[in-house]
Amino acid sequence: MLYTAGAIRTMGRVDNRDAFLDTYALERERGITIFSKQAVFSLGTTQVTLLDTPGHVDFSPEMERTLQVLDYAILVISGADGVQGHTRTLWKLLRRYQVPVFVFVNKMDQEGTDRDRLLGELKQSLSDGITAFDLIEEKQDLEEFYENIAMCDEAALESYLQEGELSDEKITELIHRRKVFPCYFGSALKLEGVQKLLDGMERYTHWNLARCAGGMEEPSCRKSKG
Repeated sequence: MLYTAGAIRTMGRVDNRDAFLDTYALERERGITIFSKQAVFSLGTTQVTLLDTPGHVDFSPEMERTLQVLDYAILVISGADGVQGHTRTLWKLLRRYQVPVFVFVNKMDQEGTDRDRLLGELKQSLSDGITAFDLIEEKQDLEEFYENIAMCDEAALESYLQEGELSDEKITELIHRRKVFPCYFGSALKLEGVQKLLDGMERYTHWNLARCAGGMEEPSCRKSKG
């Protein structure tokens, strides 16, 4: 994300022990994040503070402290492994703190990964509101996209039946209210799907950020943009 957004000039790799935010020797030795770090990048006209938290179950307390200050979370799931036990734990914590979530299914370049199967697994294991946002290229895809979102909320369904589409403002509101969870598929190592994720975040987060900046008292308005 930082490389694609232009915040850093070279991509690091965990297996090369030069990941940008894994700065401690133990993190590089084990190939995992142990301590939360932050970095800043621009998303359109918005400055975003990215908080990188541990994903390993052994460091859950460190991760949970970070959840309490987020405006949004990006839940990264391995396409090779699918939904694991700790994934469900993270999902419950995100629900506890009422954090809107974008999902990125990584490692889709690996052999044996199946996009439709993984999307079905996410819906069944985590939430029916998880909706693919990354393949909206043809009119028929757009219609199916609107239908999938509309089914997540009664008012959205009424609006869709009347208008035949859903506005960006309505979709953004549904994400903010945790009715819809945008899902993207790709390979971070090959920079596949990352730009679409960033574009989606820029397009569908302005409603919440505007309310926070305007001083509205919203439960999920935090000081940090994560």
